[in-house]
Amino acid sequence: MPDMARRGPSHAAVIRTKKGRGRLSKSAEGTNLNSTAIVGILMGSDSDLPVMTEAARILEKFSIPFEIEVTSAHRSPARTHEYASTAIARGLKVLIVAAGGAAHLAGVVAALTTLPVIAVPMATTVLNGIDSLLSTVQMPAGVPVAAMAIDKPGAVNAGIYAAEIVATFDARVAQLLTDYKRELERLVTEKNARVKLQFAGKSS
Repeated sequence: MPDMARRGPSHAAVIRTKKGRGRLSKSAEGTNLNSTAIVGILMGSDSDLPVMTEAARILEKFSIPFEIEVTSAHRSPARTHEYASTAIARGLKVLIVAAGGAAHLAGVVAALTTLPVIAVPMATTVLNGIDSLLSTVQMPAGVPVAAMAIDKPGAVNAGIYAAEIVATFDARVAQLLTDYKRELERLVTEKNARVKLQFAGKSS
């Protein structure tokens, strides 16, 4: 199991390897993980890291400081309770949680804090994430958890959704999001032009 740096509740950084995959490290150099983190990324196991790294990349894209925690609702309940119950006092504004299997981690965290919780259903069981998705969307009234798409697309959207929450009080992030949406539109326009060019003159 990789080492994890201690900062109150244990936090670990995501850094890039030569192959571009995330890994856990004591060092937070070269990332947006620092003492001023405003977004927390949680996962029940380091096996979730390749997926949750996608959320971290989005936060890096928008220069939003974040922290990453490996903690389990079942195997380390006291540690999970400590992390969630102290999140506001530590300055966090939103939490992104990997939701695997019964997806208890996201639900437990949401029960322990008033911060918005975004869940990423993980395709880690024989049900390929359908179990996690249904568990997330079936949270009882009064304890909401925002459910994203399953696996990597959901992690990307979770990062964007977190950025949109941050943008409600950070004009810089709001502008970056506007620029991001314009870039998406530009890419669609380019694809449309390529398709039209490919089929030009072929229609009857």
